Amino acid sequence: MSNTGQRDDIHQHSGWWLPLAFFVAIALLSALFLGWYLRPGPRPAAALTGESDIVTLTVRGSAFAIPANYLENAAARAGGNQESVALAALFPSFRGYSDEEANLFLGNAPDSPVIHMSLRGDANSLAPRARLQRIYGPYLVNREGAAGPFGLTQYAFRKNSGYEQSDLFAGESDSGLVLLLCERAGNSLPSPNCLAIDQPLADNLNFSYRFKRAYLARWRELSGGVNALIRKFERR
Repeated sequence: MSNTGQRDDIHQHSGWWLPLAFFVAIALLSALFLGWYLRPGPRPAAALTGESDIVTLTVRGSAFAIPANYLENAAARAGGNQESVALAALFPSFRGYSDEEANLFLGNAPDSPVIHMSLRGDANSLAPRARLQRIYGPYLVNREGAAGPFGLTQYAFRKNSGYEQSDLFAGESDSGLVLLLCERAGNSLPSPNCLAIDQPLADNLNFSYRFKRAYLARWRELSGGVNALIRKFERR
């Protein structure tokens, strides 16, 4: 009798204990999620800072001294050796992040003035002219291109190439050839970007930058400004 009573007692406890524990765990996780999601402040810019202390770092042996408010993530602001570094600035002033202009850095409107830059070490990277011929060339309708807007040469991609929703532009700047891979606006992409790909900076080190297609007409100003800003950050 006593053994049967013990078994019944154990069975009764297990019947309500497991569902209760599961419910408590779900409630706790939900509370943590909501607390994170509803926390005050501009969440997408959480990695940015208004502090302008100089951060010294290296990327593939190249040294830089960059104000903290240009660096997009906290890991880079720790300084030291980095495999890649992401930066952000406003066009055309090329100012770094500030709390007063946080909304500009948060925005994704078609005319958002934010420029996103990337310093990246890559031993196998290609200069723009080689990339045009070797990477994009096989997917182009015409490797010679055609006269495009704003003094650029425009290239069309073949259908089903993987790039058919983008336009490729090339232009000669003071620092050499600039390749611009630009998304086309559409119902699913109301705020298209242009990406300037792999501009050489040093051995095994390139930089790229992204801006809104609305500023394509000012590509020379963008190219010159980004080059000047990054050269300003270099330590020689």
